[in-house]
Amino acid sequence: MLTVCETAALLRTFDNVLILTHVRPDGDTVGCAAALCAGLRALGKTAYLLPNPELTKNSEPYFLPYAAPEGFIPGAVVSTDVATTALLPENARCWIGAIDLAIDHHPSFEHFGKANIIRPEAAACGELIYDILAALGPITAEIALPLYVAVSTDTGCFAYANTTPRTHQVAAALMDTGIDYRTVNKVFFRTKSRKRMQLEGSMLSTCEFHDHDRVAVLSVPRSLMERFQATESDAEDLSALGGQIEGVDCAITMRELRPDVWKMSVRTGHRVNATKVCALLGGGGHAAAAGCTVEAPWAEAKARILAAVAQVAPDYQD
Repeated sequence: MLTVCETAALLRTFDNVLILTHVRPDGDTVGCAAALCAGLRALGKTAYLLPNPELTKNSEPYFLPYAAPEGFIPGAVVSTDVATTALLPENARCWIGAIDLAIDHHPSFEHFGKANIIRPEAAACGELIYDILAALGPITAEIALPLYVAVSTDTGCFAYANTTPRTHQVAAALMDTGIDYRTVNKVFFRTKSRKRMQLEGSMLSTCEFHDHDRVAVLSVPRSLMERFQATESDAEDLSALGGQIEGVDCAITMRELRPDVWKMSVRTGHRVNATKVCALLGGGGHAAAAGCTVEAPWAEAKARILAAVAQVAPDYQD
């Protein structure tokens, strides 16, 4: 396992770098990749991000300026905020086994790179990227803006329980570069499309409660997305909704990706370890935020995830 200094030294030896992000890319993976790309370019390196087909409207402005042109042949491949190769998009799977450096912060990280660095105590992978880039040179505003996106989105604008004093220190340092953090906060945390509001309303109206109302299950079938003609941008971070319900300390969001293929996003408080829940179904993540995929009809998929919660949660009753 590499240290920050060793990682910086390794990156100095790379050129023609291709940076990979994960499926259903969030602000953390996009912001980390874009900031790393900007930092490498500041060193005179050629660096690009592998295009991600599931990019959302909010993340596009930070990703597209660094997208690799067709036919780019990398000399080194780096992944950011990817815990397992199973989370790589289809167009990145050809690089499995050939990833030169993997940078991550998930406790379930699978050490799939030829070299690896992980900081599981970090609220966001952006905190680790910040330290690596600071070891390479000055943190410019061009680097700081996507890094602020990374750190702020993975902490719910610094409201999630994973936020630490170090998170705020990194955010303050990024803000000191003069970036327009106000626009980031407005776009990602204080603006919702009309379709998004309709999705949330429907999810809440059909929400199920279990375990003395401490566990909430919210569903997003494909039919719901089709009814409102909602896009991936409208559905971004829907998993945060259930945890806002009073009394709920384990929120499960079931998102249908394909017929009878459900992405489970689990958000929990201290009573339930989300990683342990999702690990029982082949997934992983953090103690308070994890995910897995279940292939089954809705009722069976719901029964499986609730059984996993019951196995992990103390005094679960239903």
